[in-house]
Amino acid sequence: MISILLADDHAMVRKGFRMILEQQPDFKVVDEAADMDEALLKASTARPKVVVSDISMGGEKRGLLLAQRIVDADLPCRVVMLTMHAELEYLLQAFRLGAMGYVLKSSSDTELVNAVRRAAAGEMYVCEAMMSGFVQQSMQKNQTGAQCVLTPRESELVTLAVQGYSNTAIAEALSVSVKTVESQKTKIMQKLGLDSKPELFAYAAQHGLLGL
Repeated sequence: MISILLADDHAMVRKGFRMILEQQPDFKVVDEAADMDEALLKASTARPKVVVSDISMGGEKRGLLLAQRIVDADLPCRVVMLTMHAELEYLLQAFRLGAMGYVLKSSSDTELVNAVRRAAAGEMYVCEAMMSGFVQQSMQKNQTGAQCVLTPRESELVTLAVQGYSNTAIAEALSVSVKTVESQKTKIMQKLGLDSKPELFAYAAQHGLLGL
């Protein structure tokens, strides 16, 4: 069972998304919150598997801060941003602060469900509309890097990394040391001219390395 906390400052919005999520037999919305402080408190007590949060609560970007606070508190929750903000800078900031998923409120019900499932499994998810723009921007920014060809071993490591596996799990899967995994990750990022995990995610999507 995937337990979920819904955070949005509009009660009717929470009600609508709750109905969508609870149509899944293995989903259970355990609580709701109307602001960041309430969401953080309930995440600490209910300890849901996934927190689905709006970015703008009370007219501020409190949802982004919520993701950071959850990570800082080492809570066993994965955060999925459910928002109207289609600007790529919001997506990048969300991932930098610890979010695992990013879905627009205009996305299909299926995309929200997929995002929650992916996040619960420790994998990143970006809705199709955002991914399209993200890949395009990443390609423009890293034209040289995007043309680099990874070795089969490097490609396998990238797939495991963007699926959310820890360095320890990747090391076990590839039968190498954790130190080797860390070193190879750094070399791959340099080789591709990338700076962040979201950019690596976009590269993986572009080159069919998400393992979907």
